[in-house]
Amino acid sequence: MLDPVVTHAVLLAHAGATWAMVGLIWFVQIVHYPLMSRVGARESVSYALAHQSRTTWVVAPLMLVEVSTAVLLAFFAPPEMVSRTLGLIAVLVLGAIWTSTFLVQVPLHARLARGFSPEVHRRLVLSNWARTILWTIRGVLALAWLG
Repeated sequence: MLDPVVTHAVLLAHAGATWAMVGLIWFVQIVHYPLMSRVGARESVSYALAHQSRTTWVVAPLMLVEVSTAVLLAFFAPPEMVSRTLGLIAVLVLGAIWTSTFLVQVPLHARLARGFSPEVHRRLVLSNWARTILWTIRGVLALAWLG
């Protein structure tokens, strides 16, 4: 069981990482992904490769903080500070996000890194709505934990 002071610090780290991802995923969904179609065929491969590399440096630390703090809160925080039910829901939603990321979006990005395809790009934009909605739900859950 985590100490209440440590639990509070973990709650703050969790909310910070989650809300950073909420803001980032909305930016990606509304601005970044739609603009990918305007890069042009000649530059699309180098753009897609640079996108993958640079994005990893931004999202990987946030996603690692988010998942590690979510697990700590769901399974090791005092139940009077963190609802077990919310904890399990939050971990399951995060699992759905990670599953979508690695089984859907990463393969679509890999295909775009071999050459731009309007159909693959369309699938990337449409499929990313699931992550956008799920991360927004996670943001609400993180705020509920702070509640």
